[in-house]
Amino acid sequence: MADDTMKKPVNEILSGYGTTIFEVTSALALKHNSINLGQGFPDVDGPEEIRQIAADALMTGPNQYPPLMGLPELRQAVARHNKRFYDLDVDWQTEVMVTAGATEALCDCFMGLLNPGDEVVLIEPLYDSYLPIIRHIGAIPKLVRVEPPHWELPREELEKAFSDKTKLLVLNSPMNPSGKVFTKDELSFLAALVEKHDAYVVCDEVYEHLVFDDHQHHPLMTLPGMRDRCARIGSAGKTFSLTGWKIGYITASPHLMKAIAKAHQFVTFTVVPNLQKAIAAGLDFPDDYYRDFTAGMQAQRDLLATGLRDVGFNVLDSQGTYFLTVDFSPFGFDGDDAEFCRYITLKAGVTAVPTGAFYQEGGPRNFVRFCFCKQPSLLNEAIDRLRKFFV
Repeated sequence: MADDTMKKPVNEILSGYGTTIFEVTSALALKHNSINLGQGFPDVDGPEEIRQIAADALMTGPNQYPPLMGLPELRQAVARHNKRFYDLDVDWQTEVMVTAGATEALCDCFMGLLNPGDEVVLIEPLYDSYLPIIRHIGAIPKLVRVEPPHWELPREELEKAFSDKTKLLVLNSPMNPSGKVFTKDELSFLAALVEKHDAYVVCDEVYEHLVFDDHQHHPLMTLPGMRDRCARIGSAGKTFSLTGWKIGYITASPHLMKAIAKAHQFVTFTVVPNLQKAIAAGLDFPDDYYRDFTAGMQAQRDLLATGLRDVGFNVLDSQGTYFLTVDFSPFGFDGDDAEFCRYITLKAGVTAVPTGAFYQEGGPRNFVRFCFCKQPSLLNEAIDRLRKFFV
């Protein structure tokens, strides 16, 4: 048997992070035959037309390395998508790159734009990949938080977080897990700070087509002065309910893209060609697809929200994404959010994710996140299980 005491230590930053909360809760749900409304992935596959194109392309080929930046047809489709939905004129040859999912896109942006010692402003709650990558690079996170129940933007704290050392702002809108869609006024405030301090912005916009009611998604890139400062990230997995395909795309001005592409070159180099062909076709789907997709997800949100309110939760507004945040304090539970998630998994057979896991320290203790990107029959079953236990 090898003697571990004789081995040199592994990377201290990454090894300091435990298993993700999504993996932990999903494993617990599987073990106890619980309905998993914790991890955010649909339980049905995306459009058959897209899947058929991918299957045909796999058989007809070619299945060799595609171009580093991505297949021309997908990059052209991303450029058209930017123009169609946001009136952004994009040069597909110099301003679009395809990645192995949005998480790789984030990694490429952070690696390509940051140096050790650079400061990065981030708004909690955070998607869990941001901080490990940023810290591994040696950049310095400056955390500002929005908190339930209203998720108000703390403008004074943000002004303090920015400085002459700020290289980057990371902006997630629509925001996971809060469901917050940043308003034009909030975006204008952030744009002014970015311009004042000569910073860049990585815009995580993977839920861009999951915006509900009267809310509207405005890419920061569309605001005055922001076109050349932003790297905008989209996700085919979220837009077409094909999360396992891991196809993402970045839109950025040429001077940013050159640096970001260098990172991509050494992370994955390129992305599965048949899936790229299929997503190119999907991005050109007619408006009906996007309207129906959003309306269907909104209906699932409403179904789950109504059910959870009937059970006794205080349900917060979800303006977008896959997620509902709820307050479980009406039940008088004597424990924090992680303990409550374990409790309902074991006792009620329904699994959620603790909202506090998206904060670094001292996050809210009485809120959990449910995902509603599931079939209505499964959502109804989850509501029935919770009702039988709590009511």
